[in-house]
Amino acid sequence: MVSPDTIRTAIGVIGNGTALVLFLSPVPTFIRIWKKGSVEQYSPIPYVATLLNCMMWVLYGLPVVHPHSMLVITINGAGMAIQLTYVTLFLLYSAGAVRRKVVLLLAAEVAFVGAVAALVLTLAHTHERRSMVVGIFCVLFGTGMYAAPLSVMKMVIQTKSVEYMPLFLSLASLVNGICWTAYALIHFDLYITIPNGLGVLFAVAQLVLYAIYYKNTQKIIEARKRKTDQVAMTEVVVDGSGRVSNNNNNGNTTY
Repeated sequence: MVSPDTIRTAIGVIGNGTALVLFLSPVPTFIRIWKKGSVEQYSPIPYVATLLNCMMWVLYGLPVVHPHSMLVITINGAGMAIQLTYVTLFLLYSAGAVRRKVVLLLAAEVAFVGAVAALVLTLAHTHERRSMVVGIFCVLFGTGMYAAPLSVMKMVIQTKSVEYMPLFLSLASLVNGICWTAYALIHFDLYITIPNGLGVLFAVAQLVLYAIYYKNTQKIIEARKRKTDQVAMTEVVVDGSGRVSNNNNNGNTTY
């Protein structure tokens, strides 16, 4: 008979796989940002929030805080590296207030995690107390990671478009939340259960919005494309004598 520990480990491995998919799901978004040389209307908040979440879970999984949590450390360590890559790209292709905001958030996160680690390791002298303190922060920031797309969801409702809410990210969040909730329930871990259970709910809400506004998004994209094509056609006009004239608001200039 398969023991609960074996099942839990197997689910944890699957959870690591789905979490890796979750971390890698924004790759198409960043390929688009790289090609266009601009972050457009994409928000940095989900990636900054996920980075903070990963840093806190790595701290939680350390043997001096919560022993026997290697699966937690491995996937969140990988997540830290991936999210740092995203944040770096966001910094490269953003400017002004947006860039300053990301730099300030990143600095604040590093300082905060360092302070929590120092205080917990010096003031809390048992695994139970260290796990409790760091676990509470993990619940808060884990919930924040899953709730970060709420800002994007607000924009979706206002614009009636899901163009800037990546579908893959929502799907990966749903699968990841289900796996880690199951993992936490086998050997009950409250600190893993709460954020991932809420993550399932947030992901479902995102998918519902996607289903509601998908068709309208396609109409908006098509209308924008037609408008762009019309503008391109009116900018350059070839008259009857074969000369090219550039039309603008100040009149016609013939070459």
